[in-house]
Amino acid sequence: MTKWIELREKIRKIYGKHNRLILAVVKFILALFLFLLINHYVGYMEKLHHVYIAVALALICAMLPVNMTVLLAAVFTVVHLYALSMEVAVTALLIFLLMFFLYFRFSPKNGYEVVLMPITFVCRIPYAVPVANGLIGEPSSMISVIFGTILYYFLNGIHNNASLLKGVQGGESADNKFVVSLNQVLANKEMYLVILAFCLAVIVVYNIRRRAVEYAWSIAIGAGILTEFIVLCVGYLVLGISGRILWLVFGSILSTGIGFLIEFLCFNLDYSRTEKVQFEDDEYYYYVKAVPKVNLSSKEKQIKKISGKKNAKRSGERITKKQLAKELDIQEDMLD
Repeated sequence: MTKWIELREKIRKIYGKHNRLILAVVKFILALFLFLLINHYVGYMEKLHHVYIAVALALICAMLPVNMTVLLAAVFTVVHLYALSMEVAVTALLIFLLMFFLYFRFSPKNGYEVVLMPITFVCRIPYAVPVANGLIGEPSSMISVIFGTILYYFLNGIHNNASLLKGVQGGESADNKFVVSLNQVLANKEMYLVILAFCLAVIVVYNIRRRAVEYAWSIAIGAGILTEFIVLCVGYLVLGISGRILWLVFGSILSTGIGFLIEFLCFNLDYSRTEKVQFEDDEYYYYVKAVPKVNLSSKEKQIKKISGKKNAKRSGERITKKQLAKELDIQEDMLD
C-alpha cells in the first residue's frame, strides 16, 4: 500500500509542477480522438477526412480552452454533414445551437464531459463519466453529460442512416431528410433511456458522497454503477435490445474500477484513525468528526553521498552549512 501512496504523491507533484503541459497534452489527445471519431461516423467531406487535418485541429485545441474543442467539433461535424445533405447539416446546426445555449447557460465549466462522452461510448465505458461527475463535480454537470450523449447518438444515427439520407429523392426529399435526421434525436428511445440512467447516477453519487458516513465515496461509486446497471438493464429488456446487456456488464466493471481510481487519487481517507472532537464557544457546542487522509507517515531514510564534503577535504576547505543543506536536499534551518 505504501508504494501506491508514494506513486500517488509523485503523480500529484508532477502534475503540480507541470500542470499546464499535462493539461495541454490531455486536451490534444481528447480532441484528436474526437475529430477522428467524427471522421469515422460522418466523414463525408473528402477534403476534411484526413488524419493530418484531425491532428492539426487537435494541436489548435490543445492551446485553447476545452470549450473551443466543443465548438470546433460542432463546426467540423456540420461541415461534414453538409457534404451529405444540406438539410441534415441545417438540422445538426439547429440542434447544436440549442445545446450550446443551454450548455453555456448552466454548465460552461464542464466541457471535458461533452468531449469525453462520445469517446467513452466508443470505448464501451460511458458509465464512468456520470459517476466521476458525481464524485468531483456538481449536479449541473449532468447537462454536459446529456449533451455528450446526444452528440454520440446523433452521429451514430446519421452514420447508420447515411444510405437512406442519400437515397431520398423527389419533391418531398428535403422534408424527409429533416424528419430522418431529427428522428435520430427526437425518436431515439434508447438515447432517452441512457440519459435517464446517467442523470440518476449523477444525482445518486453526488448525494451519497456528501454524506458524513464512513466510506461515503466507495458507497457512492457502487450505488451509482448499480443505478445505471438496473435502469439500463430493465430498459434494454423493455425495448427489446437485450444484446446490449453483455457490454453493459463489461462496461460497468471497468467503470467501477475507474471510479475507485478517482477515489484513490482525490479522496483517500484512513477511517481507522477517525477522531471525534467536541468544543464550545459562547453560543454553540461543536461536535466534529475528523478523518485523516492517507499519507506517508515519514519518508524513507536514504544514505546520500555528499560530494561537497569530499571535495572540501581534498582542497582543505571547510564545507558551509548552506552547501551541506543543498547536498542533503533539506532546509538550511534544519541543521541548526
